[in-house]
Amino acid sequence: MVVHVNAEAPGDERGALLAFLDAERGGIRRALIGLTDEQAATTPSASELSLSGLLKHAAEVEQSWLARAQQVAPEVERTEENWHECFRLVGDETVEDRLAYWEKVARQTEEFIRSVPSLDDTFPLPDEPWFPDSERVSMRWLLLRLITEMSRHSGHADIIRESLDGKTAFELVALERGETWG
Repeated sequence: MVVHVNAEAPGDERGALLAFLDAERGGIRRALIGLTDEQAATTPSASELSLSGLLKHAAEVEQSWLARAQQVAPEVERTEENWHECFRLVGDETVEDRLAYWEKVARQTEEFIRSVPSLDDTFPLPDEPWFPDSERVSMRWLLLRLITEMSRHSGHADIIRESLDGKTAFELVALERGETWG
């Protein structure tokens, strides 16, 4: 399943930032092409990361940052007790339903960003020890934060997928397009 938000970059800053965000999401999505849920849950590298866990984490992180910007409670509240569930599918969760959830979150992100009067509008960071006191950040900062987060995890996904079956990002882009690589 390939998901793309309507993040065209017709020269405006919002469109460009949303397009970069969607491109980084694509790296994680593509890494899952052709894998079963069982394969996506394996941890073939030195870390405990799996592709399905990265997918779930990326969707939850995006949704939680969106909630912060909207100044509402996140859909999933992570605590020390349930943090470990952020990086693996639990219960009846599947790659397909996590992709569908992320598609919904991506649409919400785009709708919200396109609805704010200015990318200079701000929101407060949470009262957490790793954030400065009384710090506010802009919507532009939010998009750059999300791009950074997705980019980091897209790189993780590349390593995990290549460790699973040797497929590289270039091969997966070709597969996504219905082409062959090499």
